Amino acid sequence: MGLIWFCWTAAFFYQQVWAAPRSVGCREREDMSKFWHISDLHIDPTYHVTEDRTKVCYSSKGFPASDPGVFGDYMCDSPYKLILSAFSYMKSVDPEPEFIIWTGDSPPHVPADKLSTDTVINMISNMTHTIRQFFPQLPVYPALGNHDYWPQDQLPPNQDDIYQAAARIWSPWLKKDALTTLRKGGFYSQLIKPGLRLVSLNTNLYYSPNKVTVNMSDPAGQYQWLQDTLELSKQSMEKVYVIAHVPVGYLPFAKSTTAMREGDNEKLVEIFRNYSDVIQGQFYGHTHRDSMMVLLDYTGKPVNSIFVTPAVTPYRSVLEKYSNNPGVRMYLYNSEDYGLQDLWQYYLNLTEANQQEKPTWRLEYMMTKAFGMKDIRPESLHELALKFEAPGSKEFQQYYTNYMVSYNDTITCTEECKTVQVCSVHFLDHKSYSECVQKVKGRDFKL
Repeated sequence: MGLIWFCWTAAFFYQQVWAAPRSVGCREREDMSKFWHISDLHIDPTYHVTEDRTKVCYSSKGFPASDPGVFGDYMCDSPYKLILSAFSYMKSVDPEPEFIIWTGDSPPHVPADKLSTDTVINMISNMTHTIRQFFPQLPVYPALGNHDYWPQDQLPPNQDDIYQAAARIWSPWLKKDALTTLRKGGFYSQLIKPGLRLVSLNTNLYYSPNKVTVNMSDPAGQYQWLQDTLELSKQSMEKVYVIAHVPVGYLPFAKSTTAMREGDNEKLVEIFRNYSDVIQGQFYGHTHRDSMMVLLDYTGKPVNSIFVTPAVTPYRSVLEKYSNNPGVRMYLYNSEDYGLQDLWQYYLNLTEANQQEKPTWRLEYMMTKAFGMKDIRPESLHELALKFEAPGSKEFQQYYTNYMVSYNDTITCTEECKTVQVCSVHFLDHKSYSECVQKVKGRDFKL
C-alpha cells in the first residue's frame, strides 16, 4: 500500500513560514556570480506530532522519534513545513541568484511497500512545483537520486517510466537535447551561459546496491557520453560544472568504502583527471553530511574542487549515533573563468526551531573566512587539507563540526575516525587512498 498522498497549496503554507533576517548580505564584487545548492529534501508527508512517538513518521520505521516538533525530528524525514522554511529563507537571502543545482532524493526513507512508481513521481513533481513557486523564473538543474526511483537504488540503464516522467516534470528548466538523454538514461548536459556548461550525471547507475547494472562496463553508455561531452567542451573552450547525487571517492565515515562500486569510482576519477582543465567544480549530495574532496592528478597536483552538500532532511537511521541539522548552500564563483571563490553554508538548528516554533535559519560559516582562505579553488583546498593532518588540528575540528552541520560541537573525531576523514579528502582512487591508510597505520605520519 502506498503512502497516502495529499495535495497542498504552497501559497497557504508560505504564509506560515517565518524567514529569519539575513545573516549576511549578498554584496559581492562585480566579477562574482552565485548559485544555490540543495539536496536530499526527502519529504515525509506522514510526519505529524503525536503522543505515540513510534507513529510520528513512517521514515522512523517504527522506532520512536527523539524529540518531535513542528519542523521535524532527527529520526524522521522532512515535514513539508521544514522544506518550505528552507526555500523561504533562500528567497529572503537572495531572491535572484543565477541558478539552483538540486542533487536529488525527494522521497522518504521508508520500506518499499509504502511507495510505488506513481508515488515517487508525485513526490518529484510536488518538490519541483514547490521550487518553482518560490523561484518561478530561475533556472534549476536537477540530478536524480537513488531514492528517486521505485524500488529505490535500482535505476536502470535504459529508457524508463521515471526517466520519462522526470523529463516531463523538468521540461520548463531543460532544453530539448538535455531532455533526450534524460529520457534515455537519467543524465544530461546543458549550457548555463556562453562558456559554462553543466553536466548532470546519473551516478546511481554505479551505486553499490544497484543490482540492475552489476557487471555492466558502461551502463546507459554514460561513460562514453561523458567523455564525448567533456571533449567537445574542451574543443569549444567551455568550462564545466559536474553535478550528481552519489559522490565519487571514499566515504568520510566508512573505512576503505566507496559510495559507488569501486571499479566505477576508478573510471570516473580517471575521466575527471583527464579533463581536470575543463571541469571547474563537482557538486554532490547523498551522504547528508558536509564534506569536501580535492582531486589530485598523477603527480600529486591539486586539480579539482569537489563538494558534498548536507541534506535538508535531518534524518538518521537508528544505527547512526549522530545526525545533521538541515542545511542549504550558496556558492560564489568568478564570472570570468568560473573558478569557485567561496561557499556560504546556511542551517537550521532544529532543536531550537521546534522549541520556539519558529525556523530561524542562519549562516553557519563562510568557508574562506572560517579557514582563512583566499578562495575555494583546488590549490586552496589542498592547503587546508594538509592542515587537517596536523595532530590536534583546530581546522580539522572546525571542519568536523561543520560536517554534521553544527549538530553537536562537543563531538570529536580522533584516531581511526580522523584517518577515514582525512584520507577521504585527498585520495579518491584505490591506490592513493590505501597508501594513506597504511601510512597512518604504520605511523609514517600521525594525525
